[in-house]
Amino acid sequence: MPELPEVEIVKQSLIKNIKSQKILKVIVRNRNLRFKIPKNFKSILQNKKIINIRRFSKYIILELSNKSYCILHLGMSGTIHIIKKKRKNFVTNSSFYHSPFLPKKHNHVEFIFNKLRLIYNDPRRFGYFKILNDHLKLKNFIKKYGIEPFNKKFNYNYVKSRLQNKKKNIKDYLLDQKFVSGIGNIYASEILFESKINPKKKSCDLLENELKNMVKYSKIVLRNSIKRGGSSIRNFVNTSGDIGSFQKYFKVYRREGKNCPKINCDGKILRIVISNRSTFYCNNCQKNKNKQLTVPI
Repeated sequence: MPELPEVEIVKQSLIKNIKSQKILKVIVRNRNLRFKIPKNFKSILQNKKIINIRRFSKYIILELSNKSYCILHLGMSGTIHIIKKKRKNFVTNSSFYHSPFLPKKHNHVEFIFNKLRLIYNDPRRFGYFKILNDHLKLKNFIKKYGIEPFNKKFNYNYVKSRLQNKKKNIKDYLLDQKFVSGIGNIYASEILFESKINPKKKSCDLLENELKNMVKYSKIVLRNSIKRGGSSIRNFVNTSGDIGSFQKYFKVYRREGKNCPKINCDGKILRIVISNRSTFYCNNCQKNKNKQLTVPI
C-alpha cells in the first residue's frame, strides 16, 4: 500500500504534468471501486481546470476551477499512469510501485487532457474518488484525521497528551490515522527502529526521550524516503525519470534474520505479527526499557 512518501511522489508527478490543465473528457469504465463513483462524476469534472494539486496524509486533492475538490485515495494497489501523445513505449507510472507500464486490465477511470491522458489503474479496487463541493467540506474531511508528521503541532506535547493513558501498543498507534496521518506499516517499523522503541511497548509506558525520538524520526525517515523517491520494493523509474530507491535503505523492514545495522549492536532483526501486519525490529537495541536514557534530540 502506498504510504505518505509514495503519495507525495505521485502528487509531484501530477503537478509537473496536469496542474493548470483543463480536463477535456472523463471516461469511467468501472464505477465499483471501494466507494461507487457517483453518476455525476463526469459532469462535475469535465471542462474544469485543475487549479492546484495537494496532498494530505495518503490523499491526493485536486482543486478545480469550479471551487470543488476531487479527492483520490490509492487504496492498496491504485496507481496513476500518464500517457503522453508524443511519447510511446515509455514508463507511464507516476509512482514507484506495481507495474512501470500501463497494465491491460483494471483501468477504471481515464482523464483526457490536451497533450496527455491520465489513467487510474487499481486491480484490488480499494482506492476511491470523492467529490467535495466547497472548501468547508474539504476542511471538515481533513478534520476527521490526525495531524501529519510534518506538522509543527506534531511534537512532544501532542504525543504525550494523546498517548499517556493508552494501553495499545505503539506500533498500532503509529498506524492509527486519527493519531497521526500518513504513516503506514513500512515506515512505522523504520521509525520505531531509529527511535529505539520496542513495537510491542504500551503507548502509555513510553519514556520522555522515546516520545521525543519518535517525533524526531517520524519526520526524518519520511523526509529521507521522499528524497529517495519513496519505497517501491521493486525498483524502476517513473514518468519523470526518477528512481524510487528508499527500499535500499531499509534498516529493519524485510530484513528478518540479518544483523542490526547500528554500530556496536550485536542484535538480530526479528519479524513478528502485530494486528495481522508484519513488524520488524532489533531484539537488542529495541528492548523494552524501564528507565530514562539521555538521547540527543
